Amino acid sequence: MTRLNAFGKTAEAGATVARVLFRQFVDDDLGCASYLVGDEDAGVAVVVDPAYAVEPYLAEAERRGVRLVGVLETHTHADHISGHGRLALEHGLPVHIHPAAEPEFPFEPLEPGRTLELGPVAITTVHTPGHRPEHCSFTVADRSRAAEPWLVLAGDSLFVGDAARPDLAVAPREGASALYASLRELLRLEDGVELYPGHVAGSLCGAGMSSKASSTIGFERRFNPLLALSSEEEFVTESTGGAAVRPPNVERVVALNRGPWLGAPTALRSIPFSSGLEVLDVRPALAYVFGHVPGALNVPVEGSGFGTKAGFVLSPGEPVAIHASDGAEAELAARRLRAVGVLELAGVLEDPPASERLTPVALDELEQLLEDGAVEVVDVREADERDAGYIPGSRHIPYRLLRATGGLLGGDLPVVTICETGARAGIAASILSAAGVDARPVLAGGVATWQARGNSTIAFRRCGT
Repeated sequence: MTRLNAFGKTAEAGATVARVLFRQFVDDDLGCASYLVGDEDAGVAVVVDPAYAVEPYLAEAERRGVRLVGVLETHTHADHISGHGRLALEHGLPVHIHPAAEPEFPFEPLEPGRTLELGPVAITTVHTPGHRPEHCSFTVADRSRAAEPWLVLAGDSLFVGDAARPDLAVAPREGASALYASLRELLRLEDGVELYPGHVAGSLCGAGMSSKASSTIGFERRFNPLLALSSEEEFVTESTGGAAVRPPNVERVVALNRGPWLGAPTALRSIPFSSGLEVLDVRPALAYVFGHVPGALNVPVEGSGFGTKAGFVLSPGEPVAIHASDGAEAELAARRLRAVGVLELAGVLEDPPASERLTPVALDELEQLLEDGAVEVVDVREADERDAGYIPGSRHIPYRLLRATGGLLGGDLPVVTICETGARAGIAASILSAAGVDARPVLAGGVATWQARGNSTIAFRRCGT
Protein backbone atom coordinates (compact mmCIF):
# COMPACT_ATOMS: atom_id res chain seq x y z
CA MET A 1 0.00 0.00 0.00
CA THR A 2 1.42 3.36 -1.05
CA ARG A 3 1.19 6.24 1.43
CA LEU A 4 2.01 9.73 0.33
CA ASN A 5 1.74 12.99 2.19
CA ALA A 6 0.32 16.15 0.63
CA PHE A 7 3.67 16.97 -0.91
CA GLY A 8 4.18 13.59 -2.64
CA LYS A 9 6.80 12.43 -0.12
CA THR A 10 6.78 9.34 2.05
CA ALA A 11 4.75 10.05 5.19
CA GLU A 12 6.46 9.90 8.56
CA ALA A 13 5.10 7.67 11.30
CA GLY A 14 3.04 9.20 14.06
CA ALA A 15 0.16 11.66 14.05
CA THR A 16 -0.95 14.75 15.87
CA VAL A 17 -4.45 15.66 16.98
CA ALA A 18 -6.31 16.73 13.87
CA ARG A 19 -8.64 19.60 13.19
CA VAL A 20 -10.33 17.90 10.28
CA LEU A 21 -11.65 20.09 7.49
CA PHE A 22 -14.61 18.51 5.73
CA ARG A 23 -17.08 20.52 3.69
CA GLN A 24 -19.73 19.33 1.26
CA PHE A 25 -20.83 21.55 -1.63
CA VAL A 26 -24.06 20.70 -3.49
CA ASP A 27 -25.08 22.16 -6.84
CA ASP A 28 -28.82 22.54 -6.34
CA ASP A 29 -29.45 22.75 -10.08
CA LEU A 30 -27.73 19.50 -11.07
CA GLY A 31 -27.78 17.60 -7.77
CA CYS A 32 -23.96 17.19 -7.92
CA ALA A 33 -21.87 17.06 -4.74
CA SER A 34 -18.21 17.99 -4.31
CA TYR A 35 -15.97 18.08 -1.26
CA LEU A 36 -13.16 19.95 0.47
CA VAL A 37 -11.13 17.62 2.71
CA GLY A 38 -8.03 18.36 4.75
CA ASP A 39 -6.48 19.24 8.09
CA GLU A 40 -6.53 22.79 9.41
CA ASP A 41 -3.49 22.30 11.66
CA ALA A 42 -1.43 20.98 8.77
CA GLY A 43 -2.89 23.79 6.67
CA VAL A 44 -3.58 21.63 3.59
CA ALA A 45 -6.65 20.34 1.77
CA VAL A 46 -7.78 18.72 -1.48
CA VAL A 47 -10.89 19.18 -3.58
CA VAL A 48 -12.84 16.08 -4.63
CA ASP A 49 -14.94 16.22 -7.83
CA PRO A 50 -14.83 20.02 -8.23
CA ALA A 51 -17.46 21.89 -10.21
CA TYR A 52 -16.39 24.19 -13.03
CA ALA A 53 -17.18 27.19 -10.84
CA VAL A 54 -14.24 26.78 -8.45
CA GLU A 55 -14.67 30.05 -6.55
CA PRO A 56 -16.52 28.49 -3.55
CA TYR A 57 -13.59 26.10 -2.84
CA LEU A 58 -11.06 28.89 -3.06
CA ALA A 59 -13.11 31.10 -0.75
CA GLU A 60 -13.58 28.33 1.83
CA ALA A 61 -9.90 27.39 1.75
CA GLU A 62 -8.94 31.01 2.34
CA ARG A 63 -11.48 31.35 5.14
CA ARG A 64 -10.15 28.22 6.86
CA GLY A 65 -6.50 29.15 6.33
CA VAL A 66 -5.54 26.08 4.30
CA ARG A 67 -3.61 25.65 1.07
CA LEU A 68 -5.11 23.54 -1.70
CA VAL A 69 -2.63 20.84 -2.73
CA GLY A 70 -4.55 18.63 -5.16
CA VAL A 71 -7.69 17.57 -6.96
CA LEU A 72 -9.16 14.06 -6.67
CA GLU A 73 -11.60 12.89 -9.32
CA THR A 74 -13.79 9.87 -8.66
CA HIS A 75 -14.22 9.51 -12.43
CA THR A 76 -14.63 11.37 -15.71
CA HIS A 77 -17.95 13.11 -15.22
CA ALA A 78 -20.62 12.91 -17.90
CA ASP A 79 -23.21 15.34 -16.55
CA HIS A 80 -21.16 18.40 -15.62
CA ILE A 81 -17.90 20.11 -16.45
CA SER A 82 -15.18 19.57 -13.87
CA GLY A 83 -13.15 22.40 -12.40
CA HIS A 84 -9.95 20.35 -12.33
CA GLY A 85 -8.60 22.20 -15.37
CA ARG A 86 -9.11 25.60 -13.78
CA LEU A 87 -7.51 24.49 -10.52
CA ALA A 88 -4.55 23.05 -12.42
CA LEU A 89 -4.06 26.01 -14.77
CA GLU A 90 -4.82 28.83 -12.36
CA HIS A 91 -3.44 27.37 -9.13
CA GLY A 92 -0.97 24.67 -10.17
CA LEU A 93 -2.80 21.79 -8.47
CA PRO A 94 -2.04 18.21 -9.53
CA VAL A 95 -5.04 16.17 -10.68
CA HIS A 96 -5.42 12.62 -9.37
CA ILE A 97 -7.53 10.16 -11.41
CA HIS A 98 -7.50 6.44 -12.23
CA PRO A 99 -5.47 5.63 -15.38
CA ALA A 100 -8.47 3.85 -16.94
CA ALA A 101 -9.95 7.29 -17.53
CA GLU A 102 -7.27 7.78 -20.22
CA PRO A 103 -7.04 11.51 -19.61
CA GLU A 104 -5.39 13.81 -22.14
CA PHE A 105 -3.80 15.96 -19.44
CA PRO A 106 -0.95 15.42 -16.95
CA PHE A 107 -2.24 13.44 -13.95
CA GLU A 108 -1.29 11.56 -10.83
CA PRO A 109 -2.55 7.95 -11.14
CA LEU A 110 -4.95 6.67 -8.50
CA GLU A 111 -4.38 3.04 -7.60
CA PRO A 112 -6.38 0.78 -5.25
CA GLY A 113 -5.08 1.19 -1.71
CA ARG A 114 -3.13 4.37 -2.48
CA THR A 115 -3.35 6.73 0.51
CA LEU A 116 -2.86 10.48 0.45
CA GLU A 117 -2.05 11.90 3.89
CA LEU A 118 -2.94 15.46 4.85
CA GLY A 119 -1.51 15.56 8.34
CA PRO A 120 -3.38 12.87 10.30
CA VAL A 121 -6.18 12.86 7.70
CA ALA A 122 -5.76 9.88 5.37
CA ILE A 123 -7.64 9.55 2.08
CA THR A 124 -7.48 6.03 0.63
CA THR A 125 -8.50 5.01 -2.88
CA VAL A 126 -10.98 2.17 -3.41
CA HIS A 127 -11.46 1.20 -7.07
CA THR A 128 -15.24 0.93 -7.61
CA PRO A 129 -15.93 0.49 -11.36
CA GLY A 130 -19.41 0.13 -12.78
CA HIS A 131 -20.64 3.62 -13.48
CA ARG A 132 -17.40 4.03 -15.42
CA PRO A 133 -14.36 1.69 -15.61
CA GLU A 134 -12.09 4.23 -13.88
CA HIS A 135 -14.48 5.04 -11.04
CA CYS A 136 -12.94 5.26 -7.57
CA SER A 137 -14.31 5.96 -4.11
CA PHE A 138 -12.31 7.45 -1.25
CA THR A 139 -12.35 6.49 2.40
CA VAL A 140 -11.35 9.22 4.85
CA ALA A 141 -9.79 8.47 8.25
CA ASP A 142 -8.75 10.77 11.08
CA ARG A 143 -5.74 8.82 12.34
CA SER A 144 -5.38 11.04 15.37
CA ARG A 145 -8.48 9.23 16.61
CA ALA A 146 -8.55 5.85 14.82
CA ALA A 147 -7.11 4.05 11.83
CA GLU A 148 -10.55 2.98 10.63
CA PRO A 149 -12.41 5.08 8.04
CA TRP A 150 -14.70 7.77 9.35
CA LEU A 151 -16.50 8.34 6.06
CA VAL A 152 -16.50 7.32 2.41
CA LEU A 153 -16.85 9.60 -0.61
CA ALA A 154 -18.67 7.19 -2.91
CA GLY A 155 -18.87 9.37 -6.01
CA ASP A 156 -21.25 7.85 -8.56
CA SER A 157 -21.28 4.33 -7.15
CA LEU A 158 -23.49 4.23 -4.05
CA PHE A 159 -26.10 6.93 -3.47
CA VAL A 160 -28.48 7.59 -0.61
CA GLY A 161 -31.34 5.24 -1.44
CA ASP A 162 -30.06 4.21 -4.86
CA ALA A 163 -27.02 3.17 -6.90
CA ALA A 164 -25.33 4.52 -9.99
CA ARG A 165 -26.33 4.21 -13.63
CA PRO A 166 -24.28 1.48 -15.35
CA ASP A 167 -25.14 2.45 -18.95
CA LEU A 168 -23.24 5.66 -19.71
CA ALA A 169 -19.76 4.30 -20.46
CA VAL A 170 -20.04 0.58 -21.25
CA ALA A 171 -22.73 -1.95 -22.15
CA PRO A 172 -25.41 -1.78 -19.43
CA ARG A 173 -25.10 -5.39 -18.25
CA GLU A 174 -21.31 -5.18 -18.16
CA GLY A 175 -21.48 -1.96 -16.14
CA ALA A 176 -24.11 -3.37 -13.79
CA SER A 177 -22.07 -6.51 -13.12
CA ALA A 178 -19.00 -4.42 -12.24
CA LEU A 179 -21.12 -2.11 -10.09
CA TYR A 180 -22.52 -5.07 -8.15
CA ALA A 181 -18.99 -6.13 -7.17
CA SER A 182 -18.04 -2.53 -6.30
CA LEU A 183 -21.02 -2.10 -4.01
CA ARG A 184 -20.08 -5.32 -2.22
CA GLU A 185 -16.62 -3.84 -1.72
CA LEU A 186 -18.13 -0.72 -0.13
CA LEU A 187 -20.35 -2.88 2.07
CA ARG A 188 -17.21 -4.28 3.70
CA LEU A 189 -17.03 -0.98 5.55
CA GLU A 190 -18.46 -0.82 9.08
CA ASP A 191 -22.07 0.27 9.60
CA GLY A 192 -21.05 3.52 11.29
CA VAL A 193 -19.03 4.79 8.32
CA GLU A 194 -20.73 7.88 6.93
CA LEU A 195 -21.67 7.86 3.24
CA TYR A 196 -21.28 11.01 1.16
CA PRO A 197 -22.34 10.51 -2.48
CA GLY A 198 -21.49 12.33 -5.68
CA HIS A 199 -25.14 13.10 -6.37
CA VAL A 200 -28.36 13.79 -4.53
CA ALA A 201 -31.93 13.94 -5.86
CA GLY A 202 -32.26 16.07 -8.98
CA SER A 203 -29.53 14.26 -10.89
CA LEU A 204 -30.16 12.02 -13.90
CA CYS A 205 -27.70 9.49 -12.47
CA GLY A 206 -30.26 7.71 -10.31
CA ALA A 207 -34.04 7.81 -10.28
CA GLY A 208 -34.62 6.69 -6.70
CA MET A 209 -31.99 8.63 -4.80
CA SER A 210 -32.87 10.69 -1.76
CA SER A 211 -32.48 14.44 -1.49
CA LYS A 212 -30.70 13.79 1.81
CA ALA A 213 -27.07 14.77 1.44
CA SER A 214 -25.55 11.86 3.38
CA SER A 215 -26.27 8.54 5.06
CA THR A 216 -24.32 5.70 6.68
CA ILE A 217 -23.20 2.37 5.31
CA GLY A 218 -25.35 0.65 7.92
CA PHE A 219 -28.52 2.52 7.00
CA GLU A 220 -28.02 1.84 3.29
CA ARG A 221 -27.24 -1.81 4.02
CA ARG A 222 -30.64 -2.10 5.71
CA PHE A 223 -32.85 0.14 3.61
CA ASN A 224 -31.36 0.74 0.15
CA PRO A 225 -33.53 -1.42 -2.16
CA LEU A 226 -30.72 -2.15 -4.61
CA LEU A 227 -28.46 -3.43 -1.83
CA ALA A 228 -31.23 -5.76 -0.68
CA LEU A 229 -31.20 -7.73 -3.94
CA SER A 230 -29.94 -11.21 -3.23
CA SER A 231 -27.93 -12.05 -6.35
CA GLU A 232 -25.82 -10.43 -9.03
CA GLU A 233 -28.25 -11.47 -11.76
CA GLU A 234 -31.15 -9.89 -9.87
CA PHE A 235 -29.14 -6.69 -9.43
CA VAL A 236 -28.14 -6.58 -13.10
CA THR A 237 -31.74 -7.12 -14.21
CA GLU A 238 -33.06 -4.40 -11.90
CA SER A 239 -30.29 -1.93 -12.76
CA THR A 240 -30.75 -2.30 -16.50
CA GLY A 241 -34.51 -2.75 -16.65
CA GLY A 242 -35.54 0.89 -16.94
CA ALA A 243 -35.29 3.15 -19.98
CA ALA A 244 -33.39 5.95 -18.27
CA VAL A 245 -33.12 9.24 -20.11
CA ARG A 246 -29.69 9.78 -21.64
CA PRO A 247 -28.72 13.45 -21.86
CA PRO A 248 -27.73 14.45 -25.41
CA ASN A 249 -24.52 16.16 -24.29
CA VAL A 250 -22.97 13.19 -22.45
CA GLU A 251 -20.25 12.55 -25.04
CA ARG A 252 -19.39 16.26 -25.26
CA VAL A 253 -19.10 16.64 -21.49
CA VAL A 254 -16.98 13.49 -21.16
CA ALA A 255 -14.70 14.69 -23.97
CA LEU A 256 -14.25 18.09 -22.32
CA ASN A 257 -13.48 16.48 -18.95
CA ARG A 258 -11.08 13.94 -20.41
CA GLY A 259 -9.40 16.33 -22.83
CA PRO A 260 -6.88 19.12 -22.35
CA TRP A 261 -7.51 21.32 -19.33
CA LEU A 262 -10.34 23.79 -19.69
CA GLY A 263 -9.54 27.22 -18.30
CA ALA A 264 -11.68 30.01 -16.91
CA PRO A 265 -14.64 31.26 -18.97
CA THR A 266 -14.63 34.62 -20.67
CA ALA A 267 -16.78 37.34 -19.14
CA LEU A 268 -20.32 37.81 -20.43
CA ARG A 269 -20.77 40.82 -22.66
CA SER A 270 -23.79 42.75 -23.84
CA ILE A 271 -24.62 42.25 -27.50
CA PRO A 272 -27.30 43.59 -29.85
CA PHE A 273 -29.95 41.24 -31.19
CA SER A 274 -29.16 39.51 -34.46
CA SER A 275 -31.49 37.25 -36.39
CA GLY A 276 -28.76 34.63 -36.75
CA LEU A 277 -28.46 33.94 -33.02
CA GLU A 278 -30.05 31.13 -31.06
CA VAL A 279 -31.76 32.94 -28.19
CA LEU A 280 -32.34 31.31 -24.83
CA ASP A 281 -34.87 33.25 -22.78
CA VAL A 282 -34.13 32.46 -19.12
CA ARG A 283 -36.86 34.67 -17.65
CA PRO A 284 -39.94 33.22 -15.89
CA ALA A 285 -42.47 31.58 -18.21
CA LEU A 286 -45.08 34.31 -17.72
CA ALA A 287 -42.59 37.00 -18.73
CA TYR A 288 -41.78 34.96 -21.83
CA VAL A 289 -45.36 34.38 -22.99
CA PHE A 290 -46.26 38.05 -22.64
CA GLY A 291 -43.39 39.19 -24.88
CA HIS A 292 -40.23 37.57 -26.22
CA VAL A 293 -37.77 37.58 -29.09
CA PRO A 294 -39.27 35.77 -32.11
CA GLY A 295 -37.90 32.24 -32.26
CA ALA A 296 -36.51 32.28 -28.70
CA LEU A 297 -36.56 29.16 -26.53
CA ASN A 298 -37.66 29.60 -22.93
CA VAL A 299 -36.04 27.66 -20.07
CA PRO A 300 -36.50 29.66 -16.84
CA VAL A 301 -33.32 29.71 -14.78
CA GLU A 302 -35.42 29.92 -11.61
CA GLY A 303 -36.70 26.38 -12.17
CA SER A 304 -35.11 23.13 -11.04
CA GLY A 305 -32.76 21.33 -13.41
CA PHE A 306 -32.20 24.38 -15.59
CA GLY A 307 -28.85 23.21 -16.95
CA THR A 308 -30.12 19.73 -17.79
CA LYS A 309 -33.26 21.04 -19.50
CA ALA A 310 -31.31 23.63 -21.48
CA GLY A 311 -28.89 20.92 -22.60
CA PHE A 312 -31.81 18.91 -23.96
CA VAL A 313 -33.29 21.70 -26.07
CA LEU A 314 -30.34 23.79 -27.33
CA SER A 315 -28.58 23.01 -30.60
CA PRO A 316 -25.16 21.46 -29.78
CA GLY A 317 -22.26 23.76 -30.53
CA GLU A 318 -24.41 26.73 -31.59
CA PRO A 319 -23.60 30.15 -30.06
CA VAL A 320 -26.28 31.06 -27.53
CA ALA A 321 -27.51 34.55 -26.70
CA ILE A 322 -29.15 34.96 -23.28
CA HIS A 323 -32.30 37.01 -22.78
CA ALA A 324 -32.56 37.75 -19.05
CA SER A 325 -34.51 40.05 -16.75
CA ASP A 326 -31.32 41.55 -15.33
CA GLY A 327 -27.58 41.03 -14.99
CA ALA A 328 -27.79 38.74 -11.97
CA GLU A 329 -30.22 36.43 -13.76
CA ALA A 330 -27.96 36.38 -16.82
CA GLU A 331 -24.86 35.51 -14.76
CA LEU A 332 -26.70 32.71 -12.96
CA ALA A 333 -27.88 31.29 -16.28
CA ALA A 334 -24.38 31.51 -17.74
CA ARG A 335 -22.86 29.71 -14.77
CA ARG A 336 -25.40 26.91 -15.00
CA LEU A 337 -25.05 26.61 -18.76
CA ARG A 338 -21.27 26.34 -18.55
CA ALA A 339 -21.68 23.66 -15.87
CA VAL A 340 -23.29 21.34 -18.44
CA GLY A 341 -20.87 22.13 -21.25
CA VAL A 342 -22.75 24.93 -22.99
CA LEU A 343 -19.70 27.12 -23.38
CA GLU A 344 -20.55 28.95 -26.62
CA LEU A 345 -22.19 31.97 -25.00
CA ALA A 346 -22.39 34.86 -27.45
CA GLY A 347 -23.49 37.24 -24.70
CA VAL A 348 -26.52 38.87 -23.11
CA LEU A 349 -29.04 40.59 -25.35
CA GLU A 350 -29.24 44.33 -24.92
CA ASP A 351 -32.77 45.76 -25.47
CA PRO A 352 -34.06 42.64 -27.28
CA PRO A 353 -37.23 42.99 -29.39
CA ALA A 354 -39.99 41.28 -27.37
CA SER A 355 -42.55 41.37 -30.16
CA GLU A 356 -43.90 37.81 -30.06
CA ARG A 357 -46.50 36.50 -27.60
CA LEU A 358 -48.08 33.20 -26.64
CA THR A 359 -51.50 32.57 -25.16
CA PRO A 360 -51.44 30.40 -22.02
CA VAL A 361 -54.42 28.13 -21.37
CA ALA A 362 -56.07 27.57 -17.99
CA LEU A 363 -57.32 24.09 -17.06
CA ASP A 364 -60.96 25.10 -16.90
CA GLU A 365 -60.58 26.66 -20.35
CA LEU A 366 -58.96 23.45 -21.61
CA GLU A 367 -62.01 21.45 -20.60
CA GLN A 368 -64.20 23.51 -22.92
CA LEU A 369 -61.63 23.55 -25.74
CA LEU A 370 -61.45 19.76 -25.68
CA GLU A 371 -65.22 19.44 -25.58
CA ASP A 372 -65.41 21.68 -28.66
CA GLY A 373 -62.60 19.81 -30.44
CA ALA A 374 -60.79 23.13 -30.82
CA VAL A 375 -57.24 22.12 -29.83
CA GLU A 376 -54.74 19.29 -29.98
CA VAL A 377 -53.20 18.39 -26.58
CA VAL A 378 -49.58 17.25 -26.36
CA ASP A 379 -48.44 15.64 -23.11
CA VAL A 380 -44.75 16.54 -22.74
CA ARG A 381 -43.95 14.44 -19.65
CA GLU A 382 -41.81 11.30 -19.57
CA ALA A 383 -43.32 7.90 -20.33
CA ASP A 384 -43.49 6.67 -16.73
CA GLU A 385 -45.40 9.81 -15.72
CA ARG A 386 -47.86 9.43 -18.59
CA ASP A 387 -48.43 5.75 -17.77
CA ALA A 388 -49.84 6.80 -14.39
CA GLY A 389 -52.62 8.76 -16.11
CA TYR A 390 -53.11 10.91 -19.19
CA ILE A 391 -55.82 13.00 -20.85
CA PRO A 392 -57.82 10.92 -23.36
CA GLY A 393 -56.94 11.80 -26.94
CA SER A 394 -53.70 13.60 -26.05
CA ARG A 395 -50.49 12.89 -27.95
CA HIS A 396 -47.31 12.03 -26.10
CA ILE A 397 -44.00 13.71 -27.00
CA PRO A 398 -41.56 14.44 -24.14
CA TYR A 399 -40.46 18.08 -24.25
CA ARG A 400 -36.82 17.06 -24.80
CA LEU A 401 -37.75 15.41 -28.12
CA LEU A 402 -39.87 18.20 -29.54
CA ARG A 403 -37.13 19.89 -31.56
CA ALA A 404 -36.78 16.69 -33.56
CA THR A 405 -40.49 15.87 -33.82
CA GLY A 406 -42.23 19.25 -33.62
CA GLY A 407 -42.59 19.34 -37.40
CA LEU A 408 -45.18 16.57 -37.09
CA LEU A 409 -47.46 19.03 -35.33
CA GLY A 410 -48.98 22.30 -36.42
CA GLY A 411 -52.07 21.34 -38.42
CA ASP A 412 -55.28 23.32 -38.40
CA LEU A 413 -55.64 23.30 -34.61
CA PRO A 414 -53.65 25.14 -31.94
CA VAL A 415 -51.45 22.84 -29.84
CA VAL A 416 -51.85 22.92 -26.05
CA THR A 417 -48.81 21.63 -24.15
CA ILE A 418 -49.27 20.12 -20.69
CA CYS A 419 -47.01 18.44 -18.12
CA GLU A 420 -47.26 17.80 -14.38
CA THR A 421 -46.90 21.33 -12.99
CA GLY A 422 -46.53 23.68 -15.97
CA ALA A 423 -42.73 24.05 -16.07
CA ARG A 424 -42.02 21.71 -18.99
CA ALA A 425 -45.20 22.78 -20.79
CA GLY A 426 -43.78 26.29 -21.07
CA ILE A 427 -40.48 24.99 -22.46
CA ALA A 428 -42.35 22.79 -24.93
CA ALA A 429 -44.55 25.65 -26.13
CA SER A 430 -41.48 27.79 -26.78
CA ILE A 431 -39.91 25.02 -28.89
CA LEU A 432 -43.08 24.60 -30.94
CA SER A 433 -43.58 28.34 -31.32
CA ALA A 434 -40.01 28.70 -32.62
CA ALA A 435 -40.92 26.06 -35.22
CA GLY A 436 -43.95 28.08 -36.34
CA VAL A 437 -46.61 26.15 -34.43
CA ASP A 438 -49.49 27.93 -32.67
CA ALA A 439 -48.57 26.63 -29.21
CA ARG A 440 -50.40 27.41 -25.98
CA PRO A 441 -48.98 26.14 -22.67
CA VAL A 442 -50.82 25.17 -19.51
CA LEU A 443 -48.62 27.02 -17.01
CA ALA A 444 -50.74 26.70 -13.86
CA GLY A 445 -51.09 23.04 -12.90
CA GLY A 446 -51.01 20.01 -15.12
CA VAL A 447 -52.27 16.47 -15.46
CA ALA A 448 -52.21 15.85 -11.69
CA THR A 449 -54.41 18.91 -11.13
CA TRP A 450 -56.61 17.82 -14.04
CA GLN A 451 -57.16 14.49 -12.27
CA ALA A 452 -57.77 16.15 -8.91
CA ARG A 453 -60.54 18.22 -10.50
CA GLY A 454 -62.36 15.02 -11.36
CA ASN A 455 -61.63 15.05 -15.10
CA SER A 456 -61.17 11.73 -16.81
CA THR A 457 -57.75 10.22 -17.45
CA ILE A 458 -56.50 6.90 -18.79
CA ALA A 459 -53.84 4.87 -16.98
CA PHE A 460 -51.59 2.55 -18.93
CA ARG A 461 -51.95 -1.05 -17.83
CA ARG A 462 -49.10 -3.46 -18.47
CA CYS A 463 -49.80 -7.10 -19.28
CA GLY A 464 -50.47 -9.08 -16.13
CA THR A 465 -51.27 -6.07 -13.94
